[in-house]
Amino acid sequence: MGYVNRIRDHLLKVKRNKLLPLYEDLKSANCVVCGGSGRSLFSLNAAMNQLAMSHIGWRTKVILTPDDPGFPGKNMYDAAAELERRYKKTLLLMCSGSGLSEDPYTMAQDLAQYIEDKRTSKLSMGLVTSNVNSPLAQIVNQHGHVVELKGRGKSKPSFEYSEIGIMGDMFELGSLLLLSMMTEGIFRNLQVNDIYSLCEEELTTLGLMIDSNVESETYANLLDLLETRTNVFLGGKGTANEIVKMTAVRLFHIKGFLGENVYIARGVNTPHPRAGDLEILVSYSGESKPVIRWCNIFKKLRGTVFSITGTQNSTLSKNSDFQITLEETTKPGQPRRFYMRAAYVLSPLPVKLAERLSERGLKLPEYVINWYHSVTQ
Repeated sequence: MGYVNRIRDHLLKVKRNKLLPLYEDLKSANCVVCGGSGRSLFSLNAAMNQLAMSHIGWRTKVILTPDDPGFPGKNMYDAAAELERRYKKTLLLMCSGSGLSEDPYTMAQDLAQYIEDKRTSKLSMGLVTSNVNSPLAQIVNQHGHVVELKGRGKSKPSFEYSEIGIMGDMFELGSLLLLSMMTEGIFRNLQVNDIYSLCEEELTTLGLMIDSNVESETYANLLDLLETRTNVFLGGKGTANEIVKMTAVRLFHIKGFLGENVYIARGVNTPHPRAGDLEILVSYSGESKPVIRWCNIFKKLRGTVFSITGTQNSTLSKNSDFQITLEETTKPGQPRRFYMRAAYVLSPLPVKLAERLSERGLKLPEYVINWYHSVTQ
């Protein structure tokens, strides 16, 4: 996957003098509010979920999103007063490749207005973006720190999705890895230079994982299923749910063109599955009772289940028709790389599906794929 190699180049070119102040703000924040939209937000949430569950003593943090029931306001301006009262330091951390998404821009505007009105130093902002000249980046620069992580750039439309990814793949996967390694760095109390070493080390592991699985019989069987008339259901709990949503967005860009649908388990519009449908489940332990129940119900309805787990011989992997194990040993309370690895191993699925369809004579130009991208993110 050529786009993974380009992600490596972009991560190692992130400027240390820009990453350091954001890393220190994240390290010292008592509360982190996540802002973004679509896959960029899912990647941010996945990394911050691991930070929220980590046992890091005085550095333990509360992680919030505006959609949480406990978010203390109808918008960022209203919530800021309560956040200032509750926490010594709150960081609004945003992830947006283009810097043009409406949701984080509105949040940044609201918080900037509050900071200027109240002249407080207890709230700040951070942004990971490919567009340091965007209106969002300009606001954040006044009240925090902006880190540039390059994405696809101005690459011309191409059918070589293995080389360039689909749409924002490079930025979204790159930001997931960078934020995950920052989370691990905070847990281990590392310096900012160590973040680059962690990224480089992990990218070597990811390359081996992707290569071995993309060329596997399991992947070939999945592609056989995906090119048939079948709907796809994806599920996971906690951090795994953020990962499957990242995958669902890209799969729908392809399956939607074919007249089929992609659903998240227990979503508001998730229908009854049909015989022959495909379910993709992610669980580190493979023992999560709701996920095992989804698997068993799906199989009773004569669907096919594919799972990714972090533990060998788990109940979920044994009950699945196809499975991949990304084994990792961590102690409770430590951040896990499993979820980020699952996102990378799943990322070639829509890429390889588009290429498989091209081999059959159905070429999907990116402007057609883009048609199925949400315009309300």
